[in-house]
Amino acid sequence: MRKNILNLREPIVMGILNLTPDSFYDGGSFNNEEQWIKRAEQIVNEGGDVIDLGAVSTRPGAKEISVKEEEERLLPALEIIRKKFPDILISVDTYRADIARKAVNLGADIINDISAGTMDADMPKTISELKVPYILMHMQGKPKNMQDSPLYNDVVDDIINYFRNRITVFNKFGFDDIILDPGFGFGKTISNNYHILKKLRSFSTFGYPLLVGLSRKSMITKVLHNKSKDALNGTTVLNTVAIKNGANILRVHDVKEAVETIALVSLTE
Repeated sequence: MRKNILNLREPIVMGILNLTPDSFYDGGSFNNEEQWIKRAEQIVNEGGDVIDLGAVSTRPGAKEISVKEEEERLLPALEIIRKKFPDILISVDTYRADIARKAVNLGADIINDISAGTMDADMPKTISELKVPYILMHMQGKPKNMQDSPLYNDVVDDIINYFRNRITVFNKFGFDDIILDPGFGFGKTISNNYHILKKLRSFSTFGYPLLVGLSRKSMITKVLHNKSKDALNGTTVLNTVAIKNGANILRVHDVKEAVETIALVSLTE
């Protein structure tokens, strides 16, 4: 297993490579070896620091798929990309501990879990054994029902309490290499999302890096009355706000634009 340390002295960019047929923006775009390599090359050439591979759609209303189907989508692509790009950091987006273990054994460097270990009770122990950075995300409900009727007392306080509880679970296994993601769009109203963005620094109290995934989401398109294909400008605006409010990692579809955003914002700090 490779030993990598994320350098987060400045914000970094995580480029999305969806292996799913039904993701909200680019589902079905990358379903063979040629397309996997082409997209990975694009992320690398545009200055991305991490490639995030996901084989299960987590868009609102998405249904779960079997472990076998996730493996068949994910593992061949991971193996090929790891061999082709030996130096790039690879994150794998999965909530299944067994998939996480197989992915790390094939060269994945980071596990990105939308459920913070709540959808697979084996995840905390597994991650502690794998000893790779773990992205712990907040989500209310599950993808199939998370947007039915999101409800909070105070969305920021509730997420802080959620993080505190989930961090404690992982810490009990002696694991502390955590990245926090407030989960924009995962069981949140538009108002919730913008309140979280405004108060993003509230989550810095834990002392862990912060990842934000705002790219082309409905919190942009529903406000601007456009579609995800037209939401690049809105994404750049919100990524700028996120960096100013303490984000360390931008998870994006559009790597070049995110890299440029970081470069320009850094000159205003």
